Amino acid sequence: MSQPTAPKPDTFAIYQRESRKTWSVIHTDHSIVYPTLGLTNEAGEVAGKIKKIFRDRNGEINEADREALKGELGDVLWYLTQICTELGLTLEEVAEANLVKLFSRQARGVIGGDGDIR
Repeated sequence: MSQPTAPKPDTFAIYQRESRKTWSVIHTDHSIVYPTLGLTNEAGEVAGKIKKIFRDRNGEINEADREALKGELGDVLWYLTQICTELGLTLEEVAEANLVKLFSRQARGVIGGDGDIR
């Protein structure tokens, strides 16, 4: 089975027109959508603050940074908790499953690397 040939986007206008052919409306009227978007937004805010610490202060984390990050991490935790609740999961079972996965990877020597299943 051969792959379909994608057009060469000589301009962004061509890219925009051609990429639209793969788009469709996906209805998101589900209770998990808002906390998922919030989680990614807050995680991005954490990453942005850490990026600036390394960019502007050579990675020196001060008390104001800790407090700011604590607030953002609290927001991450809130959204994560809401997603778990929507899925009928407890934070405890998610944490336990994560440790089981990590210790299994460590025992098999695959703690580093890529991919969910390793």
